[in-house]
Amino acid sequence: MRKEIFIVTVGALLFNIVFWEEQLGMNALLFDIFISAAIFYLYPEAKGKKIASLLFITQLACLSMLLIHNSDLSKVTFCITLMLFASFAEYVHRSPWYAGGSFLLNICLLPASIAHYWKPKAVKTSRGKLVIKIIRFAVIPVFLFFIFFIIYQFSNSVFAALANDLALQAERFFANFFSWFSIARLFFLAAGFYLVGSILLKTKINYFTARDSFSSDDLQRKRRDIKERSHEVIFDIVVGILGKSARGIMALKNVNTIGIVSLFLLNLLLLVVNIIDVRFIWFDFDFNRNANLYKLVHEGTELLIVSIVLAMLLLIVLFRGNLNFYKRNKWLKLGAYAWILQNLVLVVSVLLRDYYYIAFFGLAYKRIGVLFFLFAVLTGLATVFIKIHFKKSNYFLFRVNAWAVIVMLVFASAINWDPMIARYNFNHNDKVPVDLQFIFRLSDKALPVIDQHIALLRERERAVKVHEYSLGKCITCYTDRLSERKKAFIEKQRHYSWLSWNFADYSVARYFRANNTNVLSGK
Repeated sequence: MRKEIFIVTVGALLFNIVFWEEQLGMNALLFDIFISAAIFYLYPEAKGKKIASLLFITQLACLSMLLIHNSDLSKVTFCITLMLFASFAEYVHRSPWYAGGSFLLNICLLPASIAHYWKPKAVKTSRGKLVIKIIRFAVIPVFLFFIFFIIYQFSNSVFAALANDLALQAERFFANFFSWFSIARLFFLAAGFYLVGSILLKTKINYFTARDSFSSDDLQRKRRDIKERSHEVIFDIVVGILGKSARGIMALKNVNTIGIVSLFLLNLLLLVVNIIDVRFIWFDFDFNRNANLYKLVHEGTELLIVSIVLAMLLLIVLFRGNLNFYKRNKWLKLGAYAWILQNLVLVVSVLLRDYYYIAFFGLAYKRIGVLFFLFAVLTGLATVFIKIHFKKSNYFLFRVNAWAVIVMLVFASAINWDPMIARYNFNHNDKVPVDLQFIFRLSDKALPVIDQHIALLRERERAVKVHEYSLGKCITCYTDRLSERKKAFIEKQRHYSWLSWNFADYSVARYFRANNTNVLSGK
C-alpha cells in the first residue's frame, strides 16, 4: 500500500471518530491539523507557493471563527477556504474558479486516483517462506493448547469461572466493536474516506491547471475567420439580427454603432430612474407620508440589484473581443463609463433603500445580505471599468471578483450575526416593531438575548387576543416557545462530547447555568 492511501485511510478513521454524531467544533480543529500536515507532507512544494500559504492562514482564521461563533456562515467559509488551500497546494493556479474546477476533478476522479496510487509492493520470497514456516510450527502448539484448555475448564471450577469471565469480556468487546461498525457508521466511514481522498489525492488530469496557465489578464487581439466565430452563440444572435452587417470588414464598425446607440438609450433611461431616486430617496424620503414610498423601498430593491448585474453583463458582452482595439470606439467607451457611473449612483440608491428598510423594520438576513452584495457589486463595477480602460480579459474580471467574494465571506464570518440581529431589534423596540416569529427562527446562539427580553415576550403574549397555531403548536405563546428552545438546546448539548465544543454554545450553556438552573437540571 502506498503512503498516500495509508494517509487517506488514517484520515478516514479520524473523520469517523471525531465527527460521528457530533457537530463541528474541536473536531474540526483536529481534522484540520491532520489535513494540513498531510498536505504539506505529500506536497512539500506547497510551502513555496505564496497563495497556498495565504490560504492556509486564511482557513486557520476561518477555523478560529468556527470555534468562536460556530455559525453556519463560518462553517461554509471554513470548508471553502480549506478546499481552496488544498487545490492551490496541489496544483498551480491563480484563479479560484479554476482551482475549484481542479478540486471538482479530485472528487469526480477519486476512484482513478486511488487505482493510480494503489501499487502494493511484491512480497519477498524469503519473507513469504518465513511466514509459512511460522504458521506450520504454530499448528501443533495451538492445537494442544485448546485441547488442554478444554480439559482444565471441565476439571477445575475456579479455572472454569475465570475462563467464563474472559469469554464474557471478549463477548462484550466484540459486541461493542461491531456496534461501532454499524451499517450507518460504515457508510459514514466510506463518506469520510471519499472526502479525505478528494482533499489529499491529486488527480493526474491537469485540465484546469492548463487552462489557468494559458489565461492572461491582458486582452489579446485575435484575428478569427467566419468559421471560428460561427461557433459562438453571441455571434449567431448578432448575425440573426443584423444579417450581412455582422460579417465582413465593416462588422466591427456596425457593432460599435449599435453599442453606442444602445448605451445612449440605456443611459438616458437610467438617468430618469436616478433622478427619481435622488429626488425621493436621497433627499426627500418620508416613510409615513406616502405609502408608495414603502413600496418603492420594499419591492424595488431586488429588481434594482438584478438591473445592476445585467448592466455589468452587458458591458462584458460588448467589450469581450476585438471591439476593445477598434480605433473609433471612443464614444462607446464614454457611454460605458457613463453607464458605470450611473450604476454607482444606483448602488447608493439601493444602499439607502436598505438603510431605510433596516431603520423601519429592523435587521434580518436578507437586509444584511444586500449590504455585502452591494460591496461585491462595487467591486464588480470597478473591475469592469479597469477591464474596459486597460483592455483586460474576462479571466482577469472573474478572477479578481472571485477573490473579492472570498475576502468578503471571510470578514462576514468574523461576526456572530444571530445574537447581533436579536440584540439590535430588541434594543430598537421603541422604533422597530420586533418580528418575534423571525426572532424565534434565529439559531440557539441568540437564546440568551431573547431570554434577557422575556418581559417584552410576556407583554406581546398578553396583547394576543387569539393565539395562532401551526402543526399543533402555539406560535404566539412566546414564553413557552422560549422554554422549549432552552430545553431542546440543553438536551442536544448533552448528546455531544468535548469534540463538539465551541465557544458560542459554551457561552449559551454558561448563561443558562447562571440564570436558569431549573432548565439545566431537567426540571
